[in-house]
Amino acid sequence: MQDPSLANNDRLSRMLHTFRMRSTFYCNAVLTKPWSLQMPSITDSVSFHVLVTGRCWLRLPGTDPLELVAGDLALVPHGRGHDLVTEPDAGSGPRVDLLPQQYLNDRYSTLQHGGSGEKTHMICGVVHFDDPTARQLMNALPSVVSFAGNALSASSSIRDTLRMMATELSHPQLGGEAIATRLADILVVQTIRFWFTQNTNSLTGWLQALHDERIGRALEALHKEPGGQWNLEQLAAVATMSRSAFSSRFTELVGETPIAYLTRWRMHYAEAQLREGRTATQLAGRFGYQSEAAFNRAFKRVIGKTPGSVRSE
Repeated sequence: MQDPSLANNDRLSRMLHTFRMRSTFYCNAVLTKPWSLQMPSITDSVSFHVLVTGRCWLRLPGTDPLELVAGDLALVPHGRGHDLVTEPDAGSGPRVDLLPQQYLNDRYSTLQHGGSGEKTHMICGVVHFDDPTARQLMNALPSVVSFAGNALSASSSIRDTLRMMATELSHPQLGGEAIATRLADILVVQTIRFWFTQNTNSLTGWLQALHDERIGRALEALHKEPGGQWNLEQLAAVATMSRSAFSSRFTELVGETPIAYLTRWRMHYAEAQLREGRTATQLAGRFGYQSEAAFNRAFKRVIGKTPGSVRSE
């Protein structure tokens, strides 16, 4: 019989497998002291920084400065602006996206910045998640996710991805930037999965619910089939619990009732589908609404704008 903790990790892996990411920007940066950079805030995105050589400090408002050295990896999962500096008390620098740099394509650049002192080489990137499951997971992560290089040695997949990225960037070849950006996408997912496996005993909120043997089954089921004709009884059956026990446990972990969560999840899923060209009429029928008007009202109540305005963005 499979260990429940392994089954729960498999559940996260399956949900990670469905993530749809849109690579926003990647930068191969060579920085020489003294230097400092400001990373802008970008909604619904995660920034990552990999130190190839040298060291720096990552500063995020409301958190202690975090020192990064060669081999370390850090993610800022909530799209918040932050600073990268040579000293923890250094002043903020220019926005990285406004600095002159060599653009190899519209999503990849090389940057040289700073003075003439000690060199730091890092790979930075911004990944945007269109998938509502990914957004849910990003919201559940801490302000900064970081791993020291020696900790990453426990994950051969991350180590191998970093090694391949370094090879592509250190020995440029035809198509190397395309390979590096795809490897960066993989790296973000691998890092999230590794963080989850290292923190299963301290999870809270939605992540704790996903890891819960019974509530996690119900969450996975409704995420997998958002158009299913779910009700409280059916979700409780998936979790093999009574309706009252299921509703109480779900609300305790997730912070809202199962039906409220289901409605909100459907509307966020519908938002992503509208951006891909689906119509409100199609989605209303899929989610069991009797009319497009009823769907539109529910959508605006949850998302804060109409389906038509989302489609036209």
